[in-house]
Amino acid sequence: MRKLTIPFSALQLQKLLFFRCASTQSNSLTHRLSIARSPPPPSPPLESLSPYAAAFSSTRSQYFSIRHFSSQTEDAAASTVDENLVGELLTEEEKSTAELLSTELQKNPEVEPLPLPKRLDLSFSHITVSPKLLHATLNASPDAGRMALDFLKWAKSRPDFQPSDELYSHFVDYFGRRKDFKATHEVLVDGHGVAGVKSFEALVDRLVRAGRPTQTVALFERMVKDYGFVRNKDSLKLIVSSLCERGYASYAEKMVKSLANEFFPDEHICDSLISGWCNDGKLDEAKRLVEEMYRGGFDIGTFAYNSILDCVCRLCREKDPFRIQTEAENVLVEMERHGVPRNVETFNVLITNLCKIRKTEDAMNLFSRMGEWGCYPDETTFYVLIKSLYQAARVGEGDEMIDKMKSAGYGDALDTKAYYEFLKILCGIERVDHAMSVFAKMKEDGCEPGVKTYDLLMGKLCTYGRLDKANALYKEAESNGLAVERKAYKVDPRFAKKKPTVVKKEKKRETLPEKMARKRRSLKKFRLSFVKKPKRSVRRAF
Repeated sequence: MRKLTIPFSALQLQKLLFFRCASTQSNSLTHRLSIARSPPPPSPPLESLSPYAAAFSSTRSQYFSIRHFSSQTEDAAASTVDENLVGELLTEEEKSTAELLSTELQKNPEVEPLPLPKRLDLSFSHITVSPKLLHATLNASPDAGRMALDFLKWAKSRPDFQPSDELYSHFVDYFGRRKDFKATHEVLVDGHGVAGVKSFEALVDRLVRAGRPTQTVALFERMVKDYGFVRNKDSLKLIVSSLCERGYASYAEKMVKSLANEFFPDEHICDSLISGWCNDGKLDEAKRLVEEMYRGGFDIGTFAYNSILDCVCRLCREKDPFRIQTEAENVLVEMERHGVPRNVETFNVLITNLCKIRKTEDAMNLFSRMGEWGCYPDETTFYVLIKSLYQAARVGEGDEMIDKMKSAGYGDALDTKAYYEFLKILCGIERVDHAMSVFAKMKEDGCEPGVKTYDLLMGKLCTYGRLDKANALYKEAESNGLAVERKAYKVDPRFAKKKPTVVKKEKKRETLPEKMARKRRSLKKFRLSFVKKPKRSVRRAF
């Protein structure tokens, strides 16, 4: 935060911060932003921050990251990722134990003669309960419901078991996923004094995802009394960032204003509020907040400008795609005028939006000019450009971009999901041969294809009538231990082998001239049949 030359009291600073300009402002996209001229102060390293601040900073750094494909909802995808991570850490014995515990949890309690804790004591008294085992059991028991509370009580009754913050966060996340916040309240009350940062993060995340911003704001006032959480500025940042990410910037701004005397907002909170309005597509509110921040003596950083730039590009794509370059240039000029430097995320926003409106050539020109501002592409830049080049049928340049990505040190980002996206695009533009070459490159890089990858390629090969290659892929998937489902793929009529059809000639009714000509020909043949034909004499050889 920039220091003012005249010392002000906290009340005067609050009035300066939230004082609105009386003059009317233009609502057009070309409205000039008034931002502070001094460069933003460097952010402290994550190691020096408290757990709340570290979580907030990691959320900001991942704001513009490109997410890979997922055929599931966000909550289900997150739970699947957690389950996969936990599954890698568990042994085979622990996995089988988690499955058995999950079976017991999902049984109907009205049918069973004994309650769950006694059943678990009879069958699992010999096992050692660990947080990893409990997490794996919860992930495998989506229909257990309130039985998970009895499961927690049974786990706490086990000898040599110490409940931790991580353990309670798993149960908070489980019940929050089911939107059962009464059970979440019971879990946190039971863990009073033990539940900490992780449990608080899980509770805030699930409340915001469930569409309950009012309860999220009210949580900050009762977090110490009800659950024993630490009420400080870092926890305020976490709540504000979570609300803004989900489109509840108005609730976050009211919360910050009401707590300004106790926790005066800093640059991080201001950037989060601006990005929240931009996420919601309300550019005028973001500009209004920028003006208030400027009059309050704050520096607007690159993160906030990237949010404004992304909002401008999105609005232009929806209303008038031809104005996207002009409006984006206006924002970039404002950044240079106020001394705000560009970073790689700025170029990622521009390149991503240009590729979405199929301006691949402009995106490539921007990519080649990144070094003029001292910026270098990251994995997101390469990933977006590779997809756009393949979509534009510039497959050779797409392969070269993959090689550049590897040489730049981002080859680890080319995982199975990234290659699946490339294959899906190539199959969509009917470049099956090139898709097979990318598939071979995928296996050379050590990425193991999954069921979806094999199913995509087999379906496209069968569409083109290449059944021999499709069968080879099916046998390869079976040899790798993948459960590929047998399907009846439909062959495209353009590539199906057509049998020669014999067309029967129908007898047409002769016209009178045709009939008279036929009779003349037959009579001529009949008359010539009575004429003696001369014999052919054999010539002598001299």
